[in-house]
Amino acid sequence: MTIAFLAVAFGLALLVWSADRFVEGSAVTARHFGMPPLLIGMVIVGFGTSAPEMVVSALAASQGNPGIALGNAYGSNITNIALILGLTALISPIAFHSQVLRKELPILTGVTALAGWQIKGGEISHVDALVLLGVFGGLMAWTIRQGFQKKADALGSAMALELETRTMTVRRAVFWLAVGLVLLIVSSRILVWGAVEIARGFGVSDLIIGLTVVAVGTSLPEMASSIIAARKGEHDIAVGNVIGSNLFNTLAVVGIAGMIHPMSVGPEVFSRDMLVMAALTVSLFIIGYGFRGPGVINRFEGAALLACYAGYTAYLVSTVFSR
Repeated sequence: MTIAFLAVAFGLALLVWSADRFVEGSAVTARHFGMPPLLIGMVIVGFGTSAPEMVVSALAASQGNPGIALGNAYGSNITNIALILGLTALISPIAFHSQVLRKELPILTGVTALAGWQIKGGEISHVDALVLLGVFGGLMAWTIRQGFQKKADALGSAMALELETRTMTVRRAVFWLAVGLVLLIVSSRILVWGAVEIARGFGVSDLIIGLTVVAVGTSLPEMASSIIAARKGEHDIAVGNVIGSNLFNTLAVVGIAGMIHPMSVGPEVFSRDMLVMAALTVSLFIIGYGFRGPGVINRFEGAALLACYAGYTAYLVSTVFSR
């Protein structure tokens, strides 16, 4: 059991480091090839920060651990909104300036509703996974179209300023992109093995491990980038990380895992985890869309989000010890 705990700790540390290398290498490489800053912020960074969830869930599904695959995706969404945005807002209130992000908020809400409708049937089948990946492909096409438009946007401007601080050469960027990707796979294998061994040792379901330890671990890249961006006043990058990551998790992460291996879904996933994720997503939509002006997540709302995360996690832990 000690080896399993060490494997999880080492796997998470290597996962976070390799994800950071992968994101930076990808963003700088994309800039060298002339990709617009808005597109880099929406696609490259969003994909990069969700790469840990994607690789971990794909490996878990291929090894017959659907609980870790699904719990990682939905748990990361809950962590992104409640823990990461809550903590970030406590440090610095988050203002929504980007029109693109405001357009993505109702899309994220609709995608969450689609996911809820699918898992209510008790399974993520190959057809369900194909639908998720199809929606993801359509969303990526719309995102790329938005990114290549010449309209000024707060997210694009913030990303352009951020990219100006990256002086890495293209050869070095490609090197770190490749190294980061390889280490992502290696660290994910170590993490999944350790998580499965811990679950077996304590008699805890794979789902609970996926919703807690694995979800928080794979969300650490989003946490680091969001907090750093907020401290720099780049609020739209902080929010963009979370919205983009949640879209990737709900569509691509679950879709890829479901294509690898259909996943049976227990009723508690819908009645507990999906409802919490949906409530947090709707609250983010209401706060961020700003029906009476620019949306802002203030410190009070940040504290409320953190309280929701603490309550949800405490409930999950209580279900383990009540057996």
